[in-house]
Amino acid sequence: MSHSILDTMPGASTGTVVVTDHLNFWGGKRVKPRQETNAEPVFEPATGRVLCQMVPCGAEEVDEAIKSAHAAQLKWSKMAGMERARVMLEAARIIRERREKIAKLEVINNGKSITEALVDIDIAWQCIEYYAGLAGTLAGQHVQLPGGSFAYTRREPLGVCVGIGAWNYPFQIASWKSAPALACGNAMVFKPSPMTPVTAVILAEIYKEAGMPDGLFCVVQGGAETGTLLCHHPMVAKVSFTGSVPTGKKVMEMSSKGVKQVTLELGGKSPLIIFKDCELENAVKGALMANFLTQGQVCCNGTRVFVQREIMPKFLEEVVKRTKVIPVGDPLLDGTRMGALISKPHLEKVLGFVSQAKKEGAKVLCGGEPFVPSDPKLKGGYFMSPCVLDNCRDDMTCVKEEIFGPVMSVMPFETEEEVIKRANNTTFGLASGVFTRDISRAHRVAENLEAGTCFINNYNISPVEVPFGGYKMSGFGRENGQVTIEYYSQLKTVVVEMGDVESLF
Repeated sequence: MSHSILDTMPGASTGTVVVTDHLNFWGGKRVKPRQETNAEPVFEPATGRVLCQMVPCGAEEVDEAIKSAHAAQLKWSKMAGMERARVMLEAARIIRERREKIAKLEVINNGKSITEALVDIDIAWQCIEYYAGLAGTLAGQHVQLPGGSFAYTRREPLGVCVGIGAWNYPFQIASWKSAPALACGNAMVFKPSPMTPVTAVILAEIYKEAGMPDGLFCVVQGGAETGTLLCHHPMVAKVSFTGSVPTGKKVMEMSSKGVKQVTLELGGKSPLIIFKDCELENAVKGALMANFLTQGQVCCNGTRVFVQREIMPKFLEEVVKRTKVIPVGDPLLDGTRMGALISKPHLEKVLGFVSQAKKEGAKVLCGGEPFVPSDPKLKGGYFMSPCVLDNCRDDMTCVKEEIFGPVMSVMPFETEEEVIKRANNTTFGLASGVFTRDISRAHRVAENLEAGTCFINNYNISPVEVPFGGYKMSGFGRENGQVTIEYYSQLKTVVVEMGDVESLF
């Protein structure tokens, strides 16, 4: 079962793991790729070493996976919500039991610190547990009509849903997408990012072990071409995508050809507004959480930090002091707080944003440089020092574009009215945050910010009970919370006539 690679995890350390298991999964088992000619190397970010080979699925394989999901969905959808819930709770229990092993494998493939990865795995099982609790509550309405006639509604599954994941939260995103889909009686074919193909298949094995029908949750590996095959496939009812805006537009366009439902969770350039009456210690901690989790590779990060002018010097002094001492290094060590970025090209891109910011007049207060840890095995890893930029203006590249790395841009503001206008002056709208002790201002600012989430006196906490998703070009549809049930089901109205038909003919 899902013990193969996981069993080697307790003794594993950075730079020692090689993954040779097949990474595709359908029909209840791992599936060997048809042909291995176009394999792509997958790297361990902390060392730059090749971890495994990712072989993209072609049209025949995608078709096979979707047909396997379709057959399983017919069985699964006939089960009562409570029966589905029992299987999902068992899956959550197994994940909980193996959390340390799964987290370790996630770190080796993704580069984030083990401390964070453990939280990600916990959020994954909590999400599955939460939707297991909702599975038995799915119900319709009864509406009384004249003369004793009536109508009722049925909440029905969509069928086979496709999930397309990102590389920053590989296991967690697979759970966030599959849990509500499965609770509603759907099947899911999941395509992880080609850079992090290793842990989604562990989830597939756990779902099977928990008692789901073979094929209910399938994993197909690949990049853009495989994604295109999934979006165009006639047996797919819905596509849920997490990733960049340009790719999101393509997913939407391709899915529109078959009039498929779409959920898009795209990028962000979220504002974090810090008023002078805030609790400064909390605001500083909030700004660090808003910028440096997962090496800054988080779509809802509050990367535009607006600080009221009076407290700007004190804020910068504190933030810089703390940023300088963030322990960067081996992500499997408990003391590490920042691991490696996902890839060499991505590291170069982020460092390029810092150089560009300097050219445009920003001042680097700390970090923003390649970092070479003292441990020789990490010499080839993709590390950089976390960076704070001062002297930023709203028209700078580093303030307008999503950097997706550990770079915080700080700007002063004078008034509430002015900062709301500046905060909303972006095509994105994923998240936002405000730090203030003034309760009226907090809620007023939250109301006026154009974003799917607003954090008041905190940042980047994502309980599975609350919806998460974007406004504007950050996407639409929601993940987590009760409302997501509506995005993975459809409503049928049944009208029952108890009398004679009144005909006009």
